[in-house]
Amino acid sequence: MEYRRLPRGNEKISVIGLGLSSLGASGEEETEKTVETAVERGVNYFDMASSDREPFYVYGRVLSGIRDKVFYQIHFGALYNTGKYAWSLKLDEIKRSVDWQLEALKTDYTDFGFIHCIDEEEDLERAEKEGTLKYMMELKEKGVIRHLGLSTHTPSIGNRVLDMGIIDMMMFSINPAYDYRHGEYAIGSVSERAELYRRCQAEKVGISVMKAFGGGQLLNRKTSPFGRELSRYQCLQYALDKPAVITAVPGVRNRRDLEELLGFFEATPQERDYSLISQLAPEDTEGRCVYCNHCQPCPAGLDIGLINKYYDLARAGDILAADHYSNLGKKASDCVKCGHCDRRCPFHVKQSERMEEIKGYFGK
Repeated sequence: MEYRRLPRGNEKISVIGLGLSSLGASGEEETEKTVETAVERGVNYFDMASSDREPFYVYGRVLSGIRDKVFYQIHFGALYNTGKYAWSLKLDEIKRSVDWQLEALKTDYTDFGFIHCIDEEEDLERAEKEGTLKYMMELKEKGVIRHLGLSTHTPSIGNRVLDMGIIDMMMFSINPAYDYRHGEYAIGSVSERAELYRRCQAEKVGISVMKAFGGGQLLNRKTSPFGRELSRYQCLQYALDKPAVITAVPGVRNRRDLEELLGFFEATPQERDYSLISQLAPEDTEGRCVYCNHCQPCPAGLDIGLINKYYDLARAGDILAADHYSNLGKKASDCVKCGHCDRRCPFHVKQSERMEEIKGYFGK
């Protein structure tokens, strides 16, 4: 397992977490064994947006004894009073649901309390008017919520809540289809979505990724909006390469799905390489560095993807990006203009020219 630190809080979070949307259908025994296997393999981040309520009791039994070693992401707005998932913006319903979730999980706090599924301006206004945001901030002061968060598919909503300065984590849908304007949740332009990721990193707000596989559509040629399937490992690498991303929390149905998912850590660079998206969405990807490092190895030893990322982040306002850049062993000024990266870049970025631009920006 690999881990990344939450910028505001410093917790070490597994880069692959466990989603709960499909697990309950496998039955109590399989759910229990899947959660146990996840913990044994180093997974420590658990998203609790479930399709039904049964898994909550299993999680409570399995994880209560190691509560201080795992992180829960609970959604304020997800209801389970009928046994199945429902959504509400009513504060009294939210309070009852959260109380029940904490009780079922045998805990008195959640590591992350998320304003759940806010995709429309009126939904956010309702959450403010109902007093949900105020209530959540009160719970944070009491320690019932350790970190406030937001779940959304909409960049403009993400930016509005970032303006409030209240969240430490944002759950957002990231995959090549949505980022390049394909699918129901492909909300916002290519640049708007990229700018949101960079803003989150600049403001030290982590991102937990939902829908990394586009609801499974990207994994099947017949349903992929590109007419060609991507693998789980390509989708995961794509999401984890985005600025500010801390963890991806794909849903699993059972231990078999989990083991296949965790095979990501044994996958070769070629199996993780998602540069083929340059062929699938050429107009949207043309001339944009997506930090895929398909241009490697650089004959001069530059980490071209990382140099580009620090440059983009610095321009987005990340005050630490320049420091990170200065600590690189090789900088843009070390580029020998051999053209190797220009020839290999699947997105046709003129990296040798960009290195000159970056050198001018940082002064080295």
